Amino acid sequence: MARMPAVAGQFYPDDPQQLRRMIQPWLEGGVPPRPAAGVVVPHAGYVYSGAIAGATFARIEVPSRVVIIGPNHHGFGHPAAVYADGDWLTPLGSVPIDAAFAAALLAAAPATAADPAAHRFEHSLEVQVPFLQLRNAQLRIVPLCLGHLPLDRLLAVGTALGDLIAADPEPTLIVASSDMTHYEPGEVARTKDLRAVDQLLALAPEGLLETVRADHTTMCGVLPAAVLLAAARRLGCTEAELIRYGNSGDVTGDQREVVGYAGVVVWPAGNG
Repeated sequence: MARMPAVAGQFYPDDPQQLRRMIQPWLEGGVPPRPAAGVVVPHAGYVYSGAIAGATFARIEVPSRVVIIGPNHHGFGHPAAVYADGDWLTPLGSVPIDAAFAAALLAAAPATAADPAAHRFEHSLEVQVPFLQLRNAQLRIVPLCLGHLPLDRLLAVGTALGDLIAADPEPTLIVASSDMTHYEPGEVARTKDLRAVDQLLALAPEGLLETVRADHTTMCGVLPAAVLLAAARRLGCTEAELIRYGNSGDVTGDQREVVGYAGVVVWPAGNG
């Protein structure tokens, strides 16, 4: 089954040459890329958050297998929906699903289910794929779209994912797709968002969820980020780094109501 692009021409250009010209400069960082366990990157329209996502991807090596975890904005389908086989199409070409790893994740994490319906219109995973394609032409993906899950199930999914990655000799990157505070003044958003970022840097999924809840932070990908942190903890990671923080007002010039964006890298044990 081939998933067609849902937001090409809206969130990012649908012309492949224009898309390449837009993304490539963001990926040309001055620091040599290193292997990473995972990243948290934003998923807004590229004009707003693409530079922050690109700066984050520029810091890391992108292996051929990437698990992309995003929030379910539309509410369709299973609350932990794996796109289990087939291909995803973008203007840059076709990306195969790593069906074997998807099947292993479905078997190891009972909270998940194979369900393409949750992915049909969801932008949060799709917008990450062109960045990844430009970093690795041999890319295979395992998309996981999350709705509402209680903490214990989130941690169980993350733990199962971490165990699968640890047991497999092929490297796997986890991409957690999330914007931060939505539609608050820039300084208010920054204060809330950096408190959440502190929990990301501490690799603390429970602390992240509690901070976001206590501060009423509208971080749409908090559940994907928690799964990443649970997997990172299982993998023995001890260090994360904030690559860049900003908001939509940095682009529009209007800080009255912004959406916040953070790019964070989780470094593997012994490689931070």
